[in-house]
Amino acid sequence: MKKRIVIFASGSGTNAQNLIQYFQQSEFAEVVLVLSNKKDAKVLDRSKKLNISSLYFDKTALFSSDGVLNLLKEANVDYIILAGFLLKFPELILKEFSNRVINLHPALLPKYGGKGMYGSHVHEAVVANQEKETGITIHYVNENYDEGAIIFQKSVALSKKDNPETVAEKVHALEYAYFPKVIEEVILSGMSDEN
Repeated sequence: MKKRIVIFASGSGTNAQNLIQYFQQSEFAEVVLVLSNKKDAKVLDRSKKLNISSLYFDKTALFSSDGVLNLLKEANVDYIILAGFLLKFPELILKEFSNRVINLHPALLPKYGGKGMYGSHVHEAVVANQEKETGITIHYVNENYDEGAIIFQKSVALSKKDNPETVAEKVHALEYAYFPKVIEEVILSGMSDEN
């Protein structure tokens, strides 16, 4: 039976779309649901166009009740993937899905992690500090922002000519190339551990 993936996203959802399309070709995993904390997030439209159920939830459903947790249980979810999800993830769900919540961060952690470090904020800081490289980090989620165990990192060289927009393009290229494959490897590893 295929492993069931839910994606949490807050924004436009290009990485979510990439994951959905990647796992549509998979024999052992599929994206079954996309959840967003923003009513007008483009990710909700993207997922509908790809015939994936998508739902909006509010902070109360995530933090002050079992609403989102119950939804995940009802959907029989195996893995939770955060793809541009901007809220701190609740411990209640992390306990239920121990080592099965994975995040993508647009920098080489532990650099440029923590509260408020997402999207363009990260790329602007990287350029301001004249870094010679940046990259992506795929990591397990724990109760602190960007501090969970690192699964995978990939770097890309930067030049003095780079600006936040060109850094973002380089980082997006890494995200599209590696995020689905690394998740696939984690799921396959988990399946072999079950046998």
